[in-house]
Amino acid sequence: MEKDNLYSVKEAMIFSHKFAQISKALWKSVEKDWQNWIKDYGLNINEHHILWIAHQLEGASISDIAKFGVMHVSTAFNFSKKLEEQGYLSFSKKENDKRNTYIQLTDKGEELLLKTMETYDPASFGVFSSALPIKELYGKFPDFPEIMCMIRNLYGEDFMTIFNKLEMKIEETMAEKTPNNVIPITPELAGVHS
Repeated sequence: MEKDNLYSVKEAMIFSHKFAQISKALWKSVEKDWQNWIKDYGLNINEHHILWIAHQLEGASISDIAKFGVMHVSTAFNFSKKLEEQGYLSFSKKENDKRNTYIQLTDKGEELLLKTMETYDPASFGVFSSALPIKELYGKFPDFPEIMCMIRNLYGEDFMTIFNKLEMKIEETMAEKTPNNVIPITPELAGVHS
């Protein structure tokens, strides 16, 4: 079967439009919640994301930050430079790789990132709270297998490997800091009204 026969232009347009609307609606909520979470730390979303990726990758190149932060290389560099000036990151070159600039969290940067993680309040995140009824009903949060396949097709296997590594690193970090930190799902959190 030829690729052209797999879908009509109408189907493609409807899918693309629907996905754009869904993505935009989700991002609007995520962006608002993320900004509210980090506003007391003098960070913007790109800076916080860079700190997070640097923490997870433990010595990432600016290219890695751009790739896994889904941002332009100049954005990754400029915000990383600002974080370096504030003492949160250090820049370096590797002996065997003088072309790339690598960043590492400083102790001050690590401390700041961990402070932000300690103040994370799941109940204040709209997307998270909106998924609680699904968790309550099915016993787990949505996995998004189709979306993960799309991301793999868009960004490649390397991106997915790092994505999964970052998720495992968050689990490890949270287990070390808060071994029994379980938040019960109350009817209010789950959006259930009596």
